[in-house]
Amino acid sequence: MLDPRTLILLIPVILFALSVHELSHGWMAYRLGDPTARNAGRLTLNPIAHLDPIGTIMLFLVHFGWAKPVPVDPRYFTNPKRDMLWVAIAGPASNMVLALLSGLVIRYIRLHPEPFMGNLVGESFIAMMFLSLQINLALAIFNLLPVPPLDGSKVLFGILPSEYEHIAYNLERYGPGVLFGLVLLGMITGVSIFWAFIGPFVGFFSSLFAGA
Repeated sequence: MLDPRTLILLIPVILFALSVHELSHGWMAYRLGDPTARNAGRLTLNPIAHLDPIGTIMLFLVHFGWAKPVPVDPRYFTNPKRDMLWVAIAGPASNMVLALLSGLVIRYIRLHPEPFMGNLVGESFIAMMFLSLQINLALAIFNLLPVPPLDGSKVLFGILPSEYEHIAYNLERYGPGVLFGLVLLGMITGVSIFWAFIGPFVGFFSSLFAGA
């Protein structure tokens, strides 16, 4: 159970991470010719436009979650398969950028700790940067798993040769059930299969971005 101070710091970090993620999907689609997300009011950092209640609660409970998917209409794209890949990868990529920026701030604080230490505002800011690093890395790597409805399944579909596209269609059919089943299993047993997979990546990029 999170303590109240950590929860207060975590809420804006999660809301910002999710908002940037979904905005990036919509922005990339718009850049590729699809105005659907713009017309739906999703090209915004306002978290209210992006939040999925269940997905947000799951983030706090099991540290994996999702936002409300940005609407995309592939009929606007010149090359739907290729362009959907770019739209899909834009969300995780934006979280990696946020994680990198958070890591660079942490490196700066390590070199110049005096203004941040010994006062509540400075120490809270440091804690938020560490939370931002971890949350954005977890979101990026989790969403790149090739399991529908995660972004990684669309990336997989975008790179699969045509003769293997049936694999992606089967994943679309069974993937969501498998995903929720594994999340539920982790909640019941306390052992997260997802974290066993993405944890090493989060640790690696945390060290790479923020230093040992």
